[in-house]
Amino acid sequence: MCRNRIILRLQKFSVRLDNGLTTDLTLPKRGSQPPLPSFSRAANGKRGFKAIGAEPGLRCLRLRGRGGALKLALMWCFVTPLKCCSRPIMHRQTNILLWKLRYLNIKVQKSWRHHSTSVTEKALSYKAGQSIHGFRVRQVTPVPDLCLTAVQLSHNVTGAEVLHLARDDSNNLFSVQFRTTPRDSTGVPHVLEHTVLCGSHKYPCRDPFFRMMSHSLATFMNAFTASDYTIYPFSTQNGKDFQNLLSVYLDAVFFPSLHELDFWQEGWRLESENPTDPDSPLVFKGVVFNEMKGAFAHSESLFAQHLQNKLLPAHTYSVVSAGDPLSIPDLSWEQLRWFHTRHYHPSNARFFTYGDLPLEQHLKQIEEQALSRFDRIDPDTAVPPQPRWQCPREYHIRCGSNPLAPEPSKQSCLTVSYLLGDVTDTFESFTLNLLSSLMVTGPNSPFYKALIEPKLGSAFSSITGYDGSKRETSFSIGLQGISEKDMERIKSIILQTIDHVEASGFEEERIEALLHKIEIQLKHQSTHFGLALAFYIAPCWNHDGDPVPMLRIGDNVTQFKQCLKDNPRYLQEKIKQYFKDNKHRLTLSMSPDQLYFEEQRRAEEEKLQQKVRTLSDGNRKEIREKGLQLLTIQGSTQDASCLPSLKVSDVAPVITATPLEMGMAAGVPVQYSPQPTNGMVYFRALCGLKTLPEDLKIYIPLFCNIITKLGCGSLDYRQQSQQMEMKTGGMVVSPQVVTDPGNLDTYEQGILLTSSCLERNISSMFDLWAEIFNSPNFEDEERLRVLVMISAQELSNGISSSGHRYAMTRAGHTLTSAGKLQETFDGMDQVQFIKRIVNLPDLNVVLQKMLEIKKYILDQQDMRCALNATPQRMSKMTLHVEEFVERISTKKNCRSSQLNVTEEPTFTPCQMKTYFELPFPVNFIGESVRTVPFTHQGYASLVILSHMMTTKFLHGEIREKGGAYGGGAMMDHSGLFSFYSYRDPNCMQTLSAFSRAVEWAKNGKFSQQDVDKAKLSAFAAVDVPVAPCNKGMDHFLNGVSDELKQEHRERLFAVTKQDLIAVATRYLGVGQQIHGVAILGAENENIRRDPSWVVR
Repeated sequence: MCRNRIILRLQKFSVRLDNGLTTDLTLPKRGSQPPLPSFSRAANGKRGFKAIGAEPGLRCLRLRGRGGALKLALMWCFVTPLKCCSRPIMHRQTNILLWKLRYLNIKVQKSWRHHSTSVTEKALSYKAGQSIHGFRVRQVTPVPDLCLTAVQLSHNVTGAEVLHLARDDSNNLFSVQFRTTPRDSTGVPHVLEHTVLCGSHKYPCRDPFFRMMSHSLATFMNAFTASDYTIYPFSTQNGKDFQNLLSVYLDAVFFPSLHELDFWQEGWRLESENPTDPDSPLVFKGVVFNEMKGAFAHSESLFAQHLQNKLLPAHTYSVVSAGDPLSIPDLSWEQLRWFHTRHYHPSNARFFTYGDLPLEQHLKQIEEQALSRFDRIDPDTAVPPQPRWQCPREYHIRCGSNPLAPEPSKQSCLTVSYLLGDVTDTFESFTLNLLSSLMVTGPNSPFYKALIEPKLGSAFSSITGYDGSKRETSFSIGLQGISEKDMERIKSIILQTIDHVEASGFEEERIEALLHKIEIQLKHQSTHFGLALAFYIAPCWNHDGDPVPMLRIGDNVTQFKQCLKDNPRYLQEKIKQYFKDNKHRLTLSMSPDQLYFEEQRRAEEEKLQQKVRTLSDGNRKEIREKGLQLLTIQGSTQDASCLPSLKVSDVAPVITATPLEMGMAAGVPVQYSPQPTNGMVYFRALCGLKTLPEDLKIYIPLFCNIITKLGCGSLDYRQQSQQMEMKTGGMVVSPQVVTDPGNLDTYEQGILLTSSCLERNISSMFDLWAEIFNSPNFEDEERLRVLVMISAQELSNGISSSGHRYAMTRAGHTLTSAGKLQETFDGMDQVQFIKRIVNLPDLNVVLQKMLEIKKYILDQQDMRCALNATPQRMSKMTLHVEEFVERISTKKNCRSSQLNVTEEPTFTPCQMKTYFELPFPVNFIGESVRTVPFTHQGYASLVILSHMMTTKFLHGEIREKGGAYGGGAMMDHSGLFSFYSYRDPNCMQTLSAFSRAVEWAKNGKFSQQDVDKAKLSAFAAVDVPVAPCNKGMDHFLNGVSDELKQEHRERLFAVTKQDLIAVATRYLGVGQQIHGVAILGAENENIRRDPSWVVR
């Protein structure tokens, strides 16, 4: 029987207005809500205010200030139906309405901007010499280019440095950075980075850093070890969360527990292969040990490390800061503790804060919770300048062979590198960075013409360009995918090109285009701007340089222009100084060796036997006991109650609406989103693939890659590139596959056109798109071959760094029809297809395929557009969109909803297990399960379950016990629930962990508190900041409106423990699931003998 319930609520709020100001208190109008009561009687008679207008039942009360404050207590009620069901009744609608009342929209009719102070303006009030919580203000600098104010301080006692960047950005960031300068390759700073996050004096639970991910709404949390510094950053939009995270970070880095068993787990250890079997052989284990084995299996990483070691051989850069796998077992626990004492001291620390939270609170917390317990020391961590060579040097190294290389016979690499200037010389570094871009970026650059277009290699070497990450900067230029016999020729071409550039200089248009790019970068607003700034200034600041001049980019541009004006040969003289006459030049080459990986395996085995031979019986007993002790700790339930935490109630129950305006332009649907884009315009267009023949779909990623690089209309590819650089912020085309939010067997396929420009250049941007639509150039076979080679090399290189993504894509390709197409576009099928294309003797057949695709896509009927721009210019932008659409050759059909939808109701999912044999010493594993679509009631439960499985079960099993670098579970919009591991020394053991995770969830071995923590993790992902350029894209691309997001949010809030048990049983349980598995790893005889696996 259904009844009605009377909901009675008391709501309090406060407002303060200066005398004479008028305000409207307004409830945001969204959906159907009961009317508000009349405010008039409540407001009249309150000191300092007068109600001057209100009508019963309306949503607005107008008040006039008399210089006082108003406190209102409103009691109101409404009737809500109670539905008959067995589950507890949820009153989320009531809570949402109350939340909306708490955040009433204040519309002050008289301009009050001059009465308010932005955080940047407030920061300008600090004065040099001012003392704040034990810190002294050294300098305050406005940085109008970046809309911020820089405040530099130092700690009175320890000398710790602080840089605060005050900016009107709610995504506040903190980082603490230490100069870490190891003198051996044991990886001590890297192992220490891991180990300090395993517990501290104030937070003694195991791995508080990782567990804070489920106690927080952080938008970013991580730690990084560079060649000469270690940095710990986090960001969040919640002030309370910021203080919580800051407390955990400060205690972790300054007062870590550094238990020996944590060192064993994170660094390295000798342990029985099976710790419970005393007769199993001893092996090396450890997270960092396995991470670095995986890293150096990647030839690009190996080459970059050797280049640093050989170009800068005199000090800390001569060793492997992250750790050489063969040297990591030489690191002792005592050495780790000593390194922490010396390097993780406030006298060696640099604190960085960014955003709109008050500086005073940050300084107070840093002082009270950390620095007040230290005195000043001399950490002695400075890096001296590298002594300069009197003549150039050459070295050759070996690497493993890559079976996915575009051309198996051309896997060598050669690079010429120059040591340049001091990283603390801000303007010289700025100039050299620009000079590097002029020499290597784009088809108009001299080195592109000299090295890429003759097809001597497949692409530039991965380290080509300017490197400003160390004490002294460098520049490298070279090729990968070359033949050994061409090495001398390539080296000669590089030196000749330097001579040519020094003699002839650069075209004025190219310099102009580069300065335009800087202007774009200054105006573009990203979601993690604070994080980007932290990494941008880190190298200079790390070596006692002043970071603030780096931020004043406009000043550097002005000075650069003046230098060019005063001396037309300014850049040519820099070429002569830093390249032509520079004797500190290194030529490094690398060639594959079929025996390389086997030799590495034997070297590791020899190192292991050396360790084992020195063990006494007592040592062996101690190893067994500590191994079992570690296993017990890893398997025990940890009490994380000591950690500070937000609550689910701290999460906003209602999303922030994105204003969208839907319109038509010459019959094409257009979504307009007025945003504070800072004078930038962001354009997207989606063209459908539904009518494209199946045999052409494998070519779509290649089509997208080359369509903006072949030339169009009267422009050849060089001219096209020049115009794109001078008039846009980039023009990109990419494949698009999106599962319908309500049906796993329905999806949309298309290609997405993305571009941006300054408002003044919108006509030029649309001119370029119109030419690409109407007159693309598919006639230059040689240009196509160059682009195909580059694409193939990039795909091949990406596998070792993103292998888990390839594994998950492959695992899901037989589970949904969209998954099958995703594998075609982004999976191993695409990698192997492009490899075959590279080896075709004649690419004219490919050009014909491109022409066919163009007819189906750029000339077909289904298209929609989106535009994000400033509200003031939106009407003008609308006219440009309409003009562009009218210029496209074929008239588009009028569509008002999602286009290009493909329905496959007869699709039958099937199970498949695939193993890709690759020469990796570690594995990448993915397992995917077909579940439910986004709008299904169970989707939210599966999202929460994925977060809880990761933090409460899989992290311990895969990383802590198994030694993998990473692993977890995820639920995405495709309706696939996926498990994954990354740089994993195990294979079947990890698959077993995936299965046991499901049993753990089915048996409900978790608490409601665990569910609530998982909700925080889920909301942190849901509420990730969105830049103005990307607002409305969920609606445009995925068909997910604000209403659908809010419904999903409500379902997340409502998830219970029983819901998680139910979805684990129904969708993930053995016998219920339809799943796929894929592994990328070394040859595995057990899998080869198993007929259930497809080995490729």
